[in-house]
Amino acid sequence: MKIFNKSVFVFVLIVFFFSCKQKESKYTGKSEVIENVFKSTKLIPDNHFLGDQKCKSCHEDEFELWQGSHHDKAMQIVSDSTILGDFNNTKFKSQGVTSHFFKKDDDFYVNTEGPDGTYEDYKIEYVFGVKPLQQYIVQFPNGHYQCLRTAWDTKKNTWFDLYPNFKVVHSEWLHWSRGGLNWNTMCSDCHSTNVRKNYDFETHSYDTKYAIINVSCEACHGPGKDHVEEVNRLGGEYKPSGHLKMVSISDSKKLVDECARCHMRREQVTDHFNFEGSMLDHYFPQLIEENLYYPDGQILDEVYVYGSFVQSKMYHNGVSCINCHDSHSLQLKFQDNQLCTQCHLPDSYNTPSHHFHKENSEGSKCIECHMTGRFYMGNDYRRDHSFRIPRPDLSLKYGSPNACTECHDDKDNEWAWEQFKNYYGEPDNKHFSELLAPGIVGEENGLKDLLELANDSIYPEIARASAVKTMNNYLDATSIDKMISFLNDDSPLVRGASLDVLGELNAQDYIEYALPLLEDEKRSIRVKAFYVLASLDEIQIPETYKEAYGKVKKEFDTNLKATADFVGGRIKKANYALRKGDLNTAIQGYESALEIDNLNNIIRTNLANLYYQNKDFKNAELAFKTIIKQEPKFGQTYYSYGLLLAELNRYGEAILQMQEAIKLMPENTRIYYNISLLYNKLNDLKNAEAYVLKGLKIEANNESLLYMLAYLYSKSNKTEQAKTAINKLIQLYPGNTNYQNFLNQLNNRS
Repeated sequence: MKIFNKSVFVFVLIVFFFSCKQKESKYTGKSEVIENVFKSTKLIPDNHFLGDQKCKSCHEDEFELWQGSHHDKAMQIVSDSTILGDFNNTKFKSQGVTSHFFKKDDDFYVNTEGPDGTYEDYKIEYVFGVKPLQQYIVQFPNGHYQCLRTAWDTKKNTWFDLYPNFKVVHSEWLHWSRGGLNWNTMCSDCHSTNVRKNYDFETHSYDTKYAIINVSCEACHGPGKDHVEEVNRLGGEYKPSGHLKMVSISDSKKLVDECARCHMRREQVTDHFNFEGSMLDHYFPQLIEENLYYPDGQILDEVYVYGSFVQSKMYHNGVSCINCHDSHSLQLKFQDNQLCTQCHLPDSYNTPSHHFHKENSEGSKCIECHMTGRFYMGNDYRRDHSFRIPRPDLSLKYGSPNACTECHDDKDNEWAWEQFKNYYGEPDNKHFSELLAPGIVGEENGLKDLLELANDSIYPEIARASAVKTMNNYLDATSIDKMISFLNDDSPLVRGASLDVLGELNAQDYIEYALPLLEDEKRSIRVKAFYVLASLDEIQIPETYKEAYGKVKKEFDTNLKATADFVGGRIKKANYALRKGDLNTAIQGYESALEIDNLNNIIRTNLANLYYQNKDFKNAELAFKTIIKQEPKFGQTYYSYGLLLAELNRYGEAILQMQEAIKLMPENTRIYYNISLLYNKLNDLKNAEAYVLKGLKIEANNESLLYMLAYLYSKSNKTEQAKTAINKLIQLYPGNTNYQNFLNQLNNRS
């Protein structure tokens, strides 16, 4: 079980930990602001991007490879030549919504359900992508551009629903007309060149700009102005001087870092990308977490490629994207196993003695065993780039997939594990997933495995950082004490993950250890450190860090601005205000988050608690009632609402909510404890005792329930029964002197 379980619906919790231990930091002595740490965030003028035709004049071969590629076709203005879908008066129906595609004069239109639930005609402005699907973009008021949920399958030549099994109503954030399919914030940064989102929080409007509509040469190599001027000036004496990015001599890890910004799921730190610094100066990648990855690190949700590739041995042995993919056409350099035998000896690996399948069969292909995949966006099959050995034994433990049973779908994981052992024996090397998965699923001793993984630099950086982040499942003063050392880790991902965990707490005794990270070389880490320090007033910042603090404050404000059109960004701003003790601003922040995602009941639950803290009981209760109306089968809401009513001394009403919670969450013993307390408040000892006993049938050694039972028996003058319950507690918790004192009182009574 999890030591610390964070419910999906939780109240905002400010936790204080105190420790007398002194911890060492690699940042010691007088703080000095490091030169060149604070990279420029200046905008690059659009006229510094000269366009693909200018590049073609000297690089014709590369241009020919790029032309027609996914980068070239990333985004185009709509026309007869660019649009691939059938707009010849065709209709497509899915999830109760009918979309009608047609032409009017020379323009392309769709009639479909809009944001208010009514059908409207929408003009197609842009096409997005080319294979295996093409999406279509329409313009909305206030600079919003929205991507239709219905897309064109360019292989089957038919319309299809991107999410065919997922019903979305028009008022949801995920509706095509709202935030989930908004081009400005979800797509533009990676599909065009030199993008500035230009979001205005007050008006919820965009003025998004770009230099070039698609992923041009200069989207990867940087603006060409200085390069062309230097070539013209030096002529035959020209030598590469660093103006261009992603060049043939780039270090493999640096190249992956440069590709990563558009090939990973991430949080944006700056409000535009300007090629200054590294990826971590502009973004922070999503780590291996529940709902995004399987517990062993295999891809689950749409996380793109970076997060899986940096798990791999390939990445750590100098392999980069361009070893397999042509950097301009993006096509694979070789077909079938020849791609892998560039490095892996064919006599050792491309043989039945290794893969145990018939030669030239599907099962003999390296990628079928080592690069399994999943479909995203309806028809887009993407392979996992962690290049892992199939592990049916981990599938048995954690429910993660493996290549064996994905092909042999008539077999189970037990069969696959036996076959694996027969062919290869048991694995002789410990994969990081064996240490990460127990913590992600919340096993009792998961913290020990997470610490082993986090402390061993032999494992991938992203795995170690994910281990630190997962320690959030096991928070107590001891685990935080151990985790503090990771603030000094050589890996910026590990440092960032440590700050993320501390950022969820108001751990006053540890704040000083975030101060040196205001001078971290990576902007994303500095911004995370600033958030951890939120509870300090500027006057409390030591003089040696004041200069850095002032600079990072601007970077943090930019981060909030860059994410202000996301629910998460608005919540972060609200929580920052809460740490500052500004409850009213925090409430306004949560309310603004609901404005763009009105059905997000995680937000509404936390907002209800903030209302309660602010003694706004009317709005607190209204929030819980709204949640129950929207999600009547979610038991946690009834429990939380019951707690609120109990605090308001409305015990009878609170009991009714707790009873509903028990119907929906009958295994949650905490509800039985709370409803027993409520009946006790009403002096209904019979029902109080009954609910405690029901809870103990589920968890016989539950400490709270046993104590409550002893208390109720004592209150009912059932002294011997009270002694039995308290003796059990003494056996389970011999170090708790309160239980022995209770027993002594009972003995004195008799």
